[in-house]
Amino acid sequence: MVSRCCYSNHALADLPASGIVDVPLAQTGEGIAECELLKWFVKEGDEIEEFQPLCAVQSDKATIEITSRYKGKVAQLLHAPGNIVKVGETLLKLVVGDSAVPTPSSDVLESVKPPGSENSPDSKLNKDTVGGVLATPTVRNLAKLYGINLYDVDATGKDGRVLKEDVLKYAVQKGAADGPSTASVSADCREQLLGEEETYPQTFAEVKWYPDDKTVPLRGFQRTMVKTMSMAAKIPHFHYVEEINCDALVKLKASFQNNNSDPNIKHTFLPSLIKSLSMAMSKYPFMNSCFNEESLEVILKGSHNIGIAMATQHGLAVPNIKNVQSLSILEITKELSRLQQLAKDNELNPADNSGGTITLSNIGAIGGKFGAPLLNLPEVAIIAMGRIEKVPRLSDDGNVYPSPIMTVNIGADHRVLDGATVAKFCNEWKQLIENPELLLLQMR
Repeated sequence: MVSRCCYSNHALADLPASGIVDVPLAQTGEGIAECELLKWFVKEGDEIEEFQPLCAVQSDKATIEITSRYKGKVAQLLHAPGNIVKVGETLLKLVVGDSAVPTPSSDVLESVKPPGSENSPDSKLNKDTVGGVLATPTVRNLAKLYGINLYDVDATGKDGRVLKEDVLKYAVQKGAADGPSTASVSADCREQLLGEEETYPQTFAEVKWYPDDKTVPLRGFQRTMVKTMSMAAKIPHFHYVEEINCDALVKLKASFQNNNSDPNIKHTFLPSLIKSLSMAMSKYPFMNSCFNEESLEVILKGSHNIGIAMATQHGLAVPNIKNVQSLSILEITKELSRLQQLAKDNELNPADNSGGTITLSNIGAIGGKFGAPLLNLPEVAIIAMGRIEKVPRLSDDGNVYPSPIMTVNIGADHRVLDGATVAKFCNEWKQLIENPELLLLQMR
């Protein structure tokens, strides 16, 4: 499940009896300075209870569900999904106690009016501002992208609130009258502002979109990849490539699946590869270590926490299966399935992503014979596995026969691991894959 944390570190005794409360984004983890707002679970005007989920945010390490420390009513949401919010920055305003939700003339709306508007000689609303219009941050951003003044839009929402539909309808009318001025709004912006659950096919069908260059900000796991790969590129890598006969592995997987009585379990090659990898690391512990550059020390890790690189729509995630040395192949299968589902739903928590000791990149599940992976620091080894494909082989008597072959590429930190150690480790792993019955000799 998604991790939860509260906005504020205030003690419960410090909660105000009534009034408007600014709810900031609290520290979500060590070294985290900002988060991306993924989605809101509440809207303006909603009554909320203490510890009720308010929104989901994503840091460099995990997706976190934010909960409220207060009981009250949502007065104003200050950020739209997709915004980057700094730690300590106000996410939303809450009305607690007996206070009423602010009206357009209240302090909440006064805070977003332009400077000097209070001293204007004309009491009428300034057409160049949108501060006094009732609208959510999403609608305001949408209007800004279209270049629309919210005062010009006919509001159809409750209490004169401008809705998304109102802005889109006005955009179409404006486009029909003045030309396709909305062409500069990219498809990514529309999807971000409208959300995945709301679409307006009839409206967008009338607007002509033209291809434009677009700037895509890197968020969440993508930002993490920038940092980690930039650091990894500075490490002297040594790569070792080997071919492994997977005939026995293919038969083993088929046997598992044929004797499977649980419809919720799908057997694949990967759990057997993970378990055999752990067995091989038991003989070569330096493969399961990390390097402290400052003290020039190598830390041999006791647990085999094997990370699995997973390509998701949110970027590259590398959760790890903890203590593989103590797990059965069936237990690894179940844990792998759990992590894959969490990664797909973008709900991995910090514990799932931290503490890895070696990484497997199953690039063959997508395509390609092999890759040349970069280290997932501070680990000292990473393995890229290509697809299993049948290739011709010669028998001892000279006959040609098909053989399922997988190519693996081991990337190693050459400051810690030499070629001989990596080669011997790979030979051990290869033997266990090609002869899985040998696993029985070492399993506890």
